Amino acid sequence: MLFNSLSFTLFFIVVFFLYLVLKCKWQNRVLLLASCIFYAAWDWKFLSLIFISISTDYFCSIAIRGSDNEKIKKWLLILSIAVNLSILGLFKYFNFFSANLTQLINLFGFSVQPYTINIILPIGISFYTFKTMSYTIDVYTGKIEPARNYLDYALFVIFFPLLLAGPIMRAGDLLPQIASPRKLSLNKFYEGSYLIFWGLFQKIFIADNLAKIVNLIFGSKPPYEGVEVLITIYAFAFQIFCDFAGYSNIARGLGKCMGFDIMVNFNLPYFATNPQDFWQRWHISLSNWFRDYLYYPIALRMRK
Repeated sequence: MLFNSLSFTLFFIVVFFLYLVLKCKWQNRVLLLASCIFYAAWDWKFLSLIFISISTDYFCSIAIRGSDNEKIKKWLLILSIAVNLSILGLFKYFNFFSANLTQLINLFGFSVQPYTINIILPIGISFYTFKTMSYTIDVYTGKIEPARNYLDYALFVIFFPLLLAGPIMRAGDLLPQIASPRKLSLNKFYEGSYLIFWGLFQKIFIADNLAKIVNLIFGSKPPYEGVEVLITIYAFAFQIFCDFAGYSNIARGLGKCMGFDIMVNFNLPYFATNPQDFWQRWHISLSNWFRDYLYYPIALRMRK
C-alpha cells in the first residue's frame, strides 16, 4: 500500500474520519490498528517480527529504569540491541554478507557456493529498528523515561506515516505527542494537505518520470554518449531526492492533518556548500542518528 496508490487514499480517508470523531485514547487505538493493517497489507507474517522488537525494547527499558545495578542495566541494553540488530542483519544483510564472504573464500582457491535465504525484505525494517534502538539507549542514558503504556509505545514504533521512509523520529519528540491530546485545526489541515500534494508531485511527476530516463540509459549496454551519461547522472540525482523527499513530505503532511509535528527530513540538500553541510540537509534524521548513537560514542571512547 504505497502513499501514491488509490488503496492508501481510501485507507487514509476512513482512518482520518474515525480519528476526527474520537478522543485521544481511542484515536491512538485506531492509529495502532490502522498501522497494523497498513503493515500487514505488505505481508501480515512480518507483524510478529515488528512486535518482537516492540516487546523486547518495551520490557527491557522498564527493567533498565527499575534496576540500580549498572551491570544488569548494561546487559539489558545489550540484549535489546542484539535482538534488533539480529533481526535487521538476518533479513536485510545476511545474503549480502554471505555472497561477499563466498567471493573472498573463492579468491583463496576454494570452491564454495553462497548460502542465501529466500525471503522478502520486511518494509521499513531499518527505520523502526533505528527508532527502537535509540529509544532503549535514551532510557539507559537517562535522557527519557520509559513508556508505561505498551499500546502507546507500539504506536510510536509502527506509526504508519513513518514506516516506509521515515523520518526516524526520536521517542522524546513523538511519544509525548502520542500520550497527550493533539490539537486539530483547519490551518494544520491545510498545511498537511499542501505537504501531501507537494510530496505526491515530487514522487509521481518528478521522480517517476525521471526514472524513465535513468532506467533507459542505465539499463542499456555501452558504449554511451557523454551527454547521455551527464544527463542521466543529473536525472538520477533529482530522482532519488524527489523519491525520498516526496515520501517524507507526505509523511509530514499526514501527521500534520492529525495534529502531529513531524520533523523536516530534507532541507534543500543540493544547495549545500560542502559535504558536511550536505549531510546536515540530506536525510537529517538518519544523519543525526548515526552522529548521536555511533559517531559521538566512538569519539568519546577514543578520547578516554
